[in-house]
Amino acid sequence: MSLIDSRFSILSEDFAADPYRHFARLRERTPVHYEPETGSYFLSRYQDVKRVLTDHEAFSTETLQERAEPVMRGPVLAQMTGAEHTAKRKIVIRAFTGPALHEQIQAVRTNTAELIAPFLPLGRVDLVNDFGKPFGVHVTLDVLALDKKDWRRIAAWHSGVAEFITSIVLTPERRRHCLDCAEQLEAYLLPVIEQRRRHPGDDLISTLCTAEFDGIAMSDRDVTALIVNVLAAATEPADKTLALLFKHLIDHPAQLAQVRQDPGLLPAAIAETLRYTPPVQLIPRQAEQDAVFAGTTVPAGATVFCMIGAANRDPDAFTDPDTFDIHRPDLGAARSFTAAAQHLAFGTGLHQCVGAAFARAELETVAAMLLPLLDQVRHSPGHPYRETGLYTRGPASLPLDFTPVTDFTPVPH
Repeated sequence: MSLIDSRFSILSEDFAADPYRHFARLRERTPVHYEPETGSYFLSRYQDVKRVLTDHEAFSTETLQERAEPVMRGPVLAQMTGAEHTAKRKIVIRAFTGPALHEQIQAVRTNTAELIAPFLPLGRVDLVNDFGKPFGVHVTLDVLALDKKDWRRIAAWHSGVAEFITSIVLTPERRRHCLDCAEQLEAYLLPVIEQRRRHPGDDLISTLCTAEFDGIAMSDRDVTALIVNVLAAATEPADKTLALLFKHLIDHPAQLAQVRQDPGLLPAAIAETLRYTPPVQLIPRQAEQDAVFAGTTVPAGATVFCMIGAANRDPDAFTDPDTFDIHRPDLGAARSFTAAAQHLAFGTGLHQCVGAAFARAELETVAAMLLPLLDQVRHSPGHPYRETGLYTRGPASLPLDFTPVTDFTPVPH
């Protein structure tokens, strides 16, 4: 089986315009696709992707030392193994579950109400740029107890960090820009970390500052890396998945009507959105030894990209996978935000996304608030739909029209 189709490249503009159009061909003809420009391998079949993500000894996260650590300013959770990974993962998970999650959901409700309010009397909103992007940053800053008046600066720095992590190829100029963003974000955070060490509160940064591993407190570098880790991960659902959820429901009016009539279907609609159009499209790993997939050997030391979008559309894993169906029996909506999820939008195995429970609560809360407010919601005319991103992917914008609301009362603090 050939590794390279000379007429096709995952790094091409044609692929970037609509990856989903190419997934079936990749799975069937070149399930182990090699990109000469980057010397990396792309896997598109569900079982191959799941194998890589669950065998953390044969496929390590060593690649993140180059792809993430320079802008995270230190090692991230996905790079850790053994007792260190277990201990630090538990610290972060505790910050997004139990009583902490209850407080965060109140922050989600407050931010939703405040950010959507100006658009309700107008009857129109760009769910990505007017709402989703600022919402994702605002909620994350609440979790970190950072000053929201700085949200635009933090969002700009975060954008540079995200560009570095999610770019397959970076020009020297863009690389320098991304590193500058990371340095400025680190300089902003260090005085905060110092202050939280002296006067800890109930927020996540304070928790990280006061936590210990093997009896030793985490260094400023460790804490900075975990803060940036959370900031980078927590903004994705609001920025991309929320807009994709509304797009798919609007495009399937019968299912939208069913969700409106029965809000209990909302978790299934969110889970199907994550399967159908996952915001994280690629997850990198490094082969620690020669590995064979579909008769093709991936050499030790090579970078392997797991194609989550392609795996989630594999007919060997899902019936009629190119159809958006919130009622599909093979989705397992109840377990879709756990380690037992059938879809791979949160990854799987040892390094599955630590924020899955928070993402579910956040998305369910904000969608349940917006659906009744955006009555008769529809795509605004004259705005062609476009998605962007190779590593992470979502709508560039989503202009919507709806019945104007004149008597909305924001949620009190």
